[in-house]
Amino acid sequence: MSSSATTATSLVSTHSRPVWPGLLLATLGAIAFSGKAIIVKLAYRYGVDAVTLITYRMLFALPLFALLAWWAGRGKPALTRGDWIVVLGLGFSGYYLASFLDFAGLVYISASFERLILYLNPTLVLALGLVLFKRRVTSRQLIALGVSYCGVLLVFGHEITRLGSHAALGAALVFASAVSYAIYLVYSGEEVKRLGALRLTGLATTVACVLCIMQFLVLRPLGALDVAPEVIWLSVLNATLCTFAPVLMVMMAIERIGATLAAQTGMVGPLSTILMGVVILGEPFTLWIAAGTVLVLAGIWLLAKWR
Repeated sequence: MSSSATTATSLVSTHSRPVWPGLLLATLGAIAFSGKAIIVKLAYRYGVDAVTLITYRMLFALPLFALLAWWAGRGKPALTRGDWIVVLGLGFSGYYLASFLDFAGLVYISASFERLILYLNPTLVLALGLVLFKRRVTSRQLIALGVSYCGVLLVFGHEITRLGSHAALGAALVFASAVSYAIYLVYSGEEVKRLGALRLTGLATTVACVLCIMQFLVLRPLGALDVAPEVIWLSVLNATLCTFAPVLMVMMAIERIGATLAAQTGMVGPLSTILMGVVILGEPFTLWIAAGTVLVLAGIWLLAKWR
C-alpha cells in the first residue's frame, strides 16, 4: 500500500471514530471537578478548618498522583535540574496555592459563586498573556471578557446582599486562586511539550500534596487531624472522584476530541455546581444567579469562538 493510501486510510479512520465517548468523558470530568466545592462545603459543616481539610484531601491524593507521575514517566529521560525547578514552581502556583485559596474562599461564599469565579480562568490567561508577553488582544475578546465579568459582578451583588461583607473576602480569595491557576497554565506550555501533560500533572500535583502536608505540620498540631469521620470520608471522595478521576477523564477526552471541544463541553461545570448546590446544600437559586451564569458562560463561549 502506498504512503498516500495509508495516510488517507488513517484520516478516514480518525474521522470515523465516534465522538460521544470523548464528549462523555469531558462531561463527567467537568461534573466531577465541580463536585469539589460541594464536598468542601459539606465538610465545613463538621467544624473543620481549611488547612486541615486540604491536608486530608492531598494526603489521600498523594499516592494516586505519585503513581501517575511514575507511570507517565516510564521509559522517558530523567528530569533535569531546570525541569525540577519549573515543576516545583508550577506545583506551588497551580495546585498548592490555588487549592488553598479556593478552600479558604469557600468558607465565605456559595459553591455556585465559587465555580463562576473559577470559570473566569480563560479570561485571566488572556489578560496574563497581554501583561506578561505583550500578546495582542482584539476588541472582540475585550467584549467577551466584559460579558463574563458582568455576570460575576451580578452574582457578587447578590452574594453581598445575602451573606454580607464576608462575601467580598471569599470572592477575593477564590479570584486569587483563579489567578494562581492561570499563572500555572500560562507557564506550563513549554514544560508540557517536554514532559507530557500527564507526567507534568502528576509531578506538579505531587509537589502540591507535599506542600499542603508540610503547611499543616507547621501551622497545626497533630491533634488537629482528629476530625469527624464524615470529614475523612468526604476527603477520600474529594481526592479520588473530584480530583484524580477528573484529571484522567479530561486528558482522555482531549486525546479523543481535542482541547477546544473538551473545553467547550466543560461549560457544564458551573451549571452542575449550581444544581448540586441547590439539591445537596440547599443553596438558593435566584434570577440573579441564573442571569450571572448565563453571562459568564456566554462570555467564555464568545472568547473561545473569537480567539
